[in-house]
Amino acid sequence: MDRRIHLILRAALALTFLGHGIFALNGRMSWVPYLTTLGIAENLAISILPMIGVLDLIVAALLVFKPFKWLYLWCFVWTLSTALIRPLVGESWWEFIERGAFYGVSLALYLHSLQPKPNPAS
Repeated sequence: MDRRIHLILRAALALTFLGHGIFALNGRMSWVPYLTTLGIAENLAISILPMIGVLDLIVAALLVFKPFKWLYLWCFVWTLSTALIRPLVGESWWEFIERGAFYGVSLALYLHSLQPKPNPAS
């Protein structure tokens, strides 16, 4: 993958996690049903949103400064899960489809990280 394209994809994914991290830190109440659907009590869901926000901000920073393959895999699992939860709580499947870039970029970066590094001597 061209280095510039790789950097653009990393930056886009980092911005996604930055934005969602800020939303979660601010206690975005519209996200509480996503957690309660998983069996988490509403008061606990409200209290863990800021922790999710901090984790998202850490992921964003790592994507910018110290990316690694397991981080890309985490991004894929998290973005796929958060997209998939939307139709599971009764929202339209279009909500899942619309977020395809989030999990698609994450998967592309993960798969690219599995490729052998080119030998600079050749």
